[in-house]
Amino acid sequence: MNNSVITFPVPANEPVKAYLAGSPERVALEKELERQSNLVVDIPIIIGGKEIRTGDVGQVTCPHDHKHVLATYHKVSRKEVEMAVEAAMEAHKQWSRTPWTTRAAIVMKMAELLATKYRPIMNAATMLGQSKNIFQAEIDSACETIDFFRYNVHYASKIYAMQPKDGVGQINHTEYRPLEGFVLAVTPFNFTSIASNLCMTPVLMGNVALWKPSTTALLSNYYLMQLYKEAGLPDGVINFLPGSGALIGEVATQSKYFSGIHFTGSTATFNSLWRQAGQNLGKYISYPRIVGETGGKDFIFVHPSADPKAVATAAFCGAFEFQGQKCSAASRMYIPKSLWPEVLDDMKRMAAEVKMGDVKDAGNYINAVIDEISFNKCQSYIDFAEQAADAQVVLGGKCDKSVGWFVEPTVIETSNPHFKSMEEEIFGPIITVYPYDDDKVDEAVELCNTTSPYGLTGAVFGRCRMAVEKITDALCYAAGDFDINDKPTGAVVGMQPFGGARASGTNDKAGGEFNLIRWIIPRVIKETLVSPTDYRYTYLK
Repeated sequence: MNNSVITFPVPANEPVKAYLAGSPERVALEKELERQSNLVVDIPIIIGGKEIRTGDVGQVTCPHDHKHVLATYHKVSRKEVEMAVEAAMEAHKQWSRTPWTTRAAIVMKMAELLATKYRPIMNAATMLGQSKNIFQAEIDSACETIDFFRYNVHYASKIYAMQPKDGVGQINHTEYRPLEGFVLAVTPFNFTSIASNLCMTPVLMGNVALWKPSTTALLSNYYLMQLYKEAGLPDGVINFLPGSGALIGEVATQSKYFSGIHFTGSTATFNSLWRQAGQNLGKYISYPRIVGETGGKDFIFVHPSADPKAVATAAFCGAFEFQGQKCSAASRMYIPKSLWPEVLDDMKRMAAEVKMGDVKDAGNYINAVIDEISFNKCQSYIDFAEQAADAQVVLGGKCDKSVGWFVEPTVIETSNPHFKSMEEEIFGPIITVYPYDDDKVDEAVELCNTTSPYGLTGAVFGRCRMAVEKITDALCYAAGDFDINDKPTGAVVGMQPFGGARASGTNDKAGGEFNLIRWIIPRVIKETLVSPTDYRYTYLK
């Protein structure tokens, strides 16, 4: 029996590799890109560790080369989802009682496997399937995923160490049980690390999961399942369910064992799942934990004292890296009229320098948006701006779907602070800019605070620190992750736990302790060393 008191100290963040031409990591990645480019992977359903093929199949294609089929996948029916619930609850019997240090050891092995053997595999799959360039894949599918594994183990050790004090003649302790049923993990296309974390955070704390992966991220997500198995995760702890999210959500939320949802996606879908859970409350053995990160309309607010070059760089990178498909991507900017011409000129210079195309060409900074639906949505907003009387496209605006779903980095300038693209989430490489009168900073701050229903990320730029402090305070509810003199993207596990409120979700902060606490139920146990044998109070004796 292992009776050691094991602690896991704060880990170091996984270093981002440089991928210089000819470096070992670059050679390994290019070899893996070539290998995966010449495969058509058959992706099964995985329930209780068994691969299931229904014959009802779909295709996974490269966003930057939409005729290139990377994989076919099998879709679940109601039968398979019900099987997954049974398999999860069977696995729950053992996994929920597995010592937490054993669970931690499995997760730590996942981190080591990903840092070594699986690094080129996961990066290549993310690049090809989700159209990320080398750097964007490396910081996501390698580094952030590894950081989630290691930091969550550290956070778990802190939580389990939280114990009450003893009393006279008694010993007290708290045990942290997993939820009594299963967790439904519904994951997005844009971050492989988020897909992994939404499953593995509840699992680390002793829970079992049904995983609904995004159809447009199936290739990398399937390799994650292989990683989990190789690390020693028991069969049935995570059940992999490609297919209709509506069907999976319906079946899962009707089960009495539905104990929680861990979600990243659209606000509308999250609201729908929450309503379904509410309608079925009477069926459940316990109240479900509802944890989600949803939409955003992330902003940059520029004070007249700001450095124009810093603003231009932040706006360009914050809006256009990974084609604006980060949850945190800058989508609207409020800027003084006096600074806007210089900032725009600098953004135009950067746009003229960057290249757009296939991810296998390392010189391409911009790649494709995820699918045709996204492409059409981006194009519709650009078309709307070009025809509007109170807005104009001042940078980019061209769209080409002949080979892949390519949308140029686009800047829309508007004189209307409530212009359509200032208010609505687009999730593409489009930022809308509202230049305001320099002497109306307070009015512009109020517009920034009240225009959007979301509250995910935001940034303020200014060299006048007192002005920056005032704006930061005024926008305290406008963003759950807020940056001063930096772009609103790039949160790092262990440094900036991520999440927002308002219509952006429950703000349970992935990459921090708060999230892990949602997946446990504390039980406090008091042991009296010598039991009383006299009912009388002292003064009655």
